[in-house]
Amino acid sequence: MEELEHTCPLPRTTLIEPAIFTPKTSCECRAPHEKLTVEQARLGTPVDRPVRIYADGIFDLFHSGHARALMQAKNLFPNAYLIVGVCSDELTHKFKGFTVMAEEERYEALRHCRYVDEVLRDAPWTLTQEFLEKHKIDFVAHDDIPYSSAGSEDVYKHIKEAEGISTSDLITRIVRDYDVYARRNLQRGYTAKELNVSYINEKKYRLQNQVDKMKEKVRTVEEKSKHFVYRVEEKSHDLIQKWEEKSREFIGNFLELFGPDGTWKQMFQDRSGRMIQALSPRGSPSNSPPREFSPSRSPSPPSRWAMPRTSPPSSPKGASASISSMSEGDEDEK
Repeated sequence: MEELEHTCPLPRTTLIEPAIFTPKTSCECRAPHEKLTVEQARLGTPVDRPVRIYADGIFDLFHSGHARALMQAKNLFPNAYLIVGVCSDELTHKFKGFTVMAEEERYEALRHCRYVDEVLRDAPWTLTQEFLEKHKIDFVAHDDIPYSSAGSEDVYKHIKEAEGISTSDLITRIVRDYDVYARRNLQRGYTAKELNVSYINEKKYRLQNQVDKMKEKVRTVEEKSKHFVYRVEEKSHDLIQKWEEKSREFIGNFLELFGPDGTWKQMFQDRSGRMIQALSPRGSPSNSPPREFSPSRSPSPPSRWAMPRTSPPSSPKGASASISSMSEGDEDEK
């Protein structure tokens, strides 16, 4: 009997496109798929015969906890092909509750996870042997379902706690901070009807948004004011420093010019000496005769007619006689 070759879908090696959706028949390979053991899967399988691993869930608000779980499933064995089943809205609302994301959104979120090779839409709530055989599934990766073992209710409990995040945690945060999210979405343009918010709450949220805007403006003004004051202080410090340098330079120049031994004093002394020398009379010539003059009065210039010095008349008659004699003498000379 001729042995058939495997034509199983291979794990994707490039991430340039999202994962594929599962067709009606997930694996059309006609080669027999013998049951693999964990040891065989860990040792590795032929390239054309990957280990087909299945993980399912709701994956509402796809987050890092979901991604870590899928990463662990993908890395369980070498040459692993990970199929992820996502339950529909109908089944989820019936058995668990309402979701935040619609099923199409949840499908697309899984398709863009790098660890996923294939997405199965409208996954069953419970797995059957027929389902496993139809899709040629080798192993099922557990998520929230406790995996009991000797001495432990769930061997993966410490791993789940270390994850620190779950969809329930996220929903709890949303419920706890509902007012914050409602106000934010109203500010983004959503209507109160879309958010199922009453008229009174809508007005309250919008008023709170206005108050927050005013607080933000005040905070912005305060920050700008602090920055402005800091710049003014910095500029003032620079101006004071420059003023001190200029004042020291001015005082130094002033002292150099007008100080006790300054340039201005030397210039003044030089100019005073030149002025005194200019105002002083010239000395007499060495060959000029000396002048004699009475200390009581200045010497009179030489006269052509020398008058004899006579004693002053004792009486008016003597005076007249002298005058007459002078006249007679003059006449004789003529």
